[in-house]
Amino acid sequence: MLPDLVDAVNITSHIQHIHGTYGQSALLSVQYSSSSSDKPVVKWQLNREKPITVVQSVGADIIGNLRADYKDRIHVFENGSLLISNLLLSDEGTYGVEVSITDDTFTGEKTINLTVDVPISKPRVTVPSSTVLELAENFTLSCIHDNGTKPLYTWLKGGKTLANDSRILLSPDHRVMTISRVTMADDDIYICLVGNPISSGRSTPFKLTVYRRSSLYIVLSMGGIFLLVTLVTVCACWKPSRKYVTVISILTFFLFLICVCLSFIFYNVITKRSL
Repeated sequence: MLPDLVDAVNITSHIQHIHGTYGQSALLSVQYSSSSSDKPVVKWQLNREKPITVVQSVGADIIGNLRADYKDRIHVFENGSLLISNLLLSDEGTYGVEVSITDDTFTGEKTINLTVDVPISKPRVTVPSSTVLELAENFTLSCIHDNGTKPLYTWLKGGKTLANDSRILLSPDHRVMTISRVTMADDDIYICLVGNPISSGRSTPFKLTVYRRSSLYIVLSMGGIFLLVTLVTVCACWKPSRKYVTVISILTFFLFLICVCLSFIFYNVITKRSL
């Protein structure tokens, strides 16, 4: 505590950290008190390996010329506060302010940390396919967004947060999630959340459908059998001549083969997309 007989500048601030938005403004708000009625000399610096002088002023009147990257973006208020307009990513850092009244008065000092971020744009989930076969070795979901700095990723399954386990592998930044050895329990709705200090985004829910290999094969086979039975039934009810019976039998046989081939192709396509 300084003795009452010694003049000193006391600087106070209700904020220690400001989350700024790229392209907008940030107010580094301070207040000072002093027994002197003279205007204060205010000096703001950006702490780097070598401190950068942002501005110096007497009261609100700026002294000298501003650096090119601060021109038309800096305003100092009577109470010593600093307004930075049209924020750049390079403006991020710790700012120190010194306020002095006369040479023999103790200088008041204060620091405020400023971060500058770009808002997160709406994220989306990208996948190789919306369907996968049970027991597929790996299935990857990626969270993509066009804009945003310092993103933090979170995955939800059925509304619950996912973490690394024996079958769920998240990339170091959690942007990519890989499900190994897919099971029917993985058939669910997935959402990607992305956030940073100034914004957050939520992807459109993605529904992952998991097919049982045996069930898919049965469905395809039953479809072929159903087509064959239908054609045979039509032929039986129609009672065509022997000539037409031969033609229809050949046609039915080829249609059945086509159905089986299409089923086989479809099955393999699904399988390859799932691996």
